[in-house]
Amino acid sequence: MMISAANLAVDAVYRTDWGRIVATLIRSFRDFDVAEEAAQDAFAAAIKQWPTEGVPNSPAAWIIQTAKHKAIDRLRRQTSHREKAESYLAELDSTTEQPDPFTNEIRDDRLRLIFTCCHPALALEAQIALTLRTLCGLQTEEIARAFLVPPPTMAQRLVRAKRKIRDAGIPYKVPDTSEISARLDAVLTVIYLVFNEGYTSTQGAQLVRGDLCAEAIRLARIVRMLMAPLPPAEVTGLLALMLLHHSRRDARSSKDGDLIVLEEQDRNKWRQDEIAEALALVRQGLISPDAGSFTLQAAIAAEHCRARRAADTDWRQIVALYDRLQTLQPTPVIALNRAVAVAMADGPKQGLALIDQIVAGGELDDYHLLPATRAELLRRSGLKAKAAESYRRALELVTNDAERRFLEKRLLEVEAGTAVV
Repeated sequence: MMISAANLAVDAVYRTDWGRIVATLIRSFRDFDVAEEAAQDAFAAAIKQWPTEGVPNSPAAWIIQTAKHKAIDRLRRQTSHREKAESYLAELDSTTEQPDPFTNEIRDDRLRLIFTCCHPALALEAQIALTLRTLCGLQTEEIARAFLVPPPTMAQRLVRAKRKIRDAGIPYKVPDTSEISARLDAVLTVIYLVFNEGYTSTQGAQLVRGDLCAEAIRLARIVRMLMAPLPPAEVTGLLALMLLHHSRRDARSSKDGDLIVLEEQDRNKWRQDEIAEALALVRQGLISPDAGSFTLQAAIAAEHCRARRAADTDWRQIVALYDRLQTLQPTPVIALNRAVAVAMADGPKQGLALIDQIVAGGELDDYHLLPATRAELLRRSGLKAKAAESYRRALELVTNDAERRFLEKRLLEVEAGTAVV
């Protein structure tokens, strides 16, 4: 029982504090590889020691302190780093800095990490991948799946990105306000990807990782504060978008962890305080001349949250917003979401025609939501055999357990001829 409890504690710290731990270590040692390896060593030590010695009062602080010693030991073994290791040992502490809104530089390790990863010297894909690896603790295979590339390719990208940061001497800090604009798009994209990983985990038993969602929202608030008194519309739009999605978290799954789709959710469980805050932000964003994709996505989410019942949703307004969004961001994922809106506004056959165009394009061949969405519209059209075929394809691609169970349930329904048309 003690071993099980200790292992659960280690897992909990990894899920909730990996990003903070690695960010703190990078601040101390200015080396991504040293930080990650030391953190991994510290977690391995916790797995061995906590079952017999007990879980410490502050597990994250224990991991950080142990990791710092592991890093120093590792550096001591390298002759060229011995003097540096001794200086680190003399300065060793377990302080975790918090953001200070009254200083020019926000002293927050995780925000520093994002701005370091999002330096313009790095390619955008490398910026995003490196942040997902260091801040979210995603494995290389998970990141490769998100980018639809082989794991060895992604591993090489990560190695090159870390080497570039080291060799170019890219500073580990939040840049001055005058320099933020050049990195803002990448930073906002990374924050949203962190949120998405929390909102629907890439893999595993959990549908939602609340720690990542909360972290993304926290970082967006800090970035918005940095840009005050007139933050760009996209910063406001991103914060609104995440708040609107986050407001529905309690209604997205059952007590058993099963996925509940939007139209079947108990809307009484939606967090009205977050919705109210977000709706005000959406209004601010939409009247701005620099409103972009995050602002439009927030406006779409707002239409869902305004509807007291699923039947009250203004799907035609959502289609109109997707038309604007697709003009700004003509991606196949946006096209897929627009097809769903068209299906809800005009009927599943119209949506299926649009989805067939996306399928023909071949860009989302490994994206499980494409066959899953097609299967749903086929189910609603009464084409059960074709729906079953698409559900099976989606099941080949899905990696999250909650989504898998939902798709398996739908497949059984159409195979048994009990699907609701």
